[in-house]
Amino acid sequence: MHAPILRRPRVLIGAALGLLALGAIFRANSIAASSTREASHEGARPTAHASTRPNPAFSIRKPTESAVESAPSEDIRVTLGRKIFFDPNLSLPKGTSCASCHDPAHGYASGHSSPVGVANGSAAGRMARRNTPSTLYLRFVRPFHLEWEEEAEFPEAFGGFFWDGRASTIAQVAPQPLLNPNEMGNRNLGQIADSLRASAYADELRAEFEHVFDTPQNAVEALGFCIEAFLTDPSMSPFSSKFDDYLRGSAALSPLEATGLALFDDREKGACSSCHKFDRNSHEPAASLFTDFGYDTVSVPRNRELSSNRDGSKFDLGVCERRDARLHTEDPWFCGAFRTPSLRNVATRTSFMHNGVFSSLREVVSFYATRGSEPKRWYHGQKFGDLPARYQKYVNVSAAPYNRAEGAEPALNDREIDAIVAFLATLSDKSIPPGP
Repeated sequence: MHAPILRRPRVLIGAALGLLALGAIFRANSIAASSTREASHEGARPTAHASTRPNPAFSIRKPTESAVESAPSEDIRVTLGRKIFFDPNLSLPKGTSCASCHDPAHGYASGHSSPVGVANGSAAGRMARRNTPSTLYLRFVRPFHLEWEEEAEFPEAFGGFFWDGRASTIAQVAPQPLLNPNEMGNRNLGQIADSLRASAYADELRAEFEHVFDTPQNAVEALGFCIEAFLTDPSMSPFSSKFDDYLRGSAALSPLEATGLALFDDREKGACSSCHKFDRNSHEPAASLFTDFGYDTVSVPRNRELSSNRDGSKFDLGVCERRDARLHTEDPWFCGAFRTPSLRNVATRTSFMHNGVFSSLREVVSFYATRGSEPKRWYHGQKFGDLPARYQKYVNVSAAPYNRAEGAEPALNDREIDAIVAFLATLSDKSIPPGP
């Protein structure tokens, strides 16, 4: 997918702004309506999206009776969500919590002691399919939707959770790693419900949710809402980095960091801000989330350390694996597209890109700077080899810094790469919420 440097939303495709369903994992149960306010991706101030907040009238239903309306206790749900997030007894076998992979020490992202770029699962020999994304700043993520530029050849995807945007709410996200055999290993909802029932906070769940343990679906639905309350709490968007202080006028960047910022924003050099958007003219850090919440087909090298990649005929196709007939996300131009993550706290991470192929931030910046001019440095054998040949024409080769011809001067030299890396370190929060 050839991502334009500037993205101006023209047409919204799909019902991204209506009521959102929790999906096949849950019974149908309405949640909060999303905001109808649209924001341009060119610097408009982001706001926490209403769809990520718990329903103010939510109460779990018995299958044979109507819901008992009751206002949620927001602080209680945040506290419960934190306890659930850090509970190592919800996995099978026990010992792996959400925080095992979403580690506060690494900006709520890590590899769970894995050396190969994706997280270890709870069971020996099991590994996640993709790199662990950070769970900070999720309150600003909008539901998955498409936008089509007036003169663009293809629509572009924005929003949603996971690397492929397959979940539109955090409540949808929460049970998926719990049920994934390569992650937390529960075989069914009943096992999760049993663990919640045996937890030290079970009585708090009963006090907050009517009929929470009447069915496994009820218990897991409550878990999803609590995780959502925790991850969308303002404390999980700390805005406490050096760069935030710089925006507020209370800190100065070093000469190297200032050079890195200029190169990051230079449309002919790093051009990083084309997708990792920020607003240097705003004193409000929430206007600088360092993502456009979009997706791009970058075609990073294949991670040959992953056992799942031993079969050369198997590929991770990103967005087009969503198989959303309503939005046509299975269309070929979405194959190989993955979300643009926020760069906040990126310097604290242990692996990078959707497949964890890179283990240092400098390596990532070097890849972006030289992918076009030195492809043999990155690809073993076929260029764009982690994508089937029929989809390689959709790889972004038109936007800087990808638009260098092989053998041309790279977009960035070593000194400039070092400067960008130094600037990215200023995005690390000084105060990140710890565990309970």
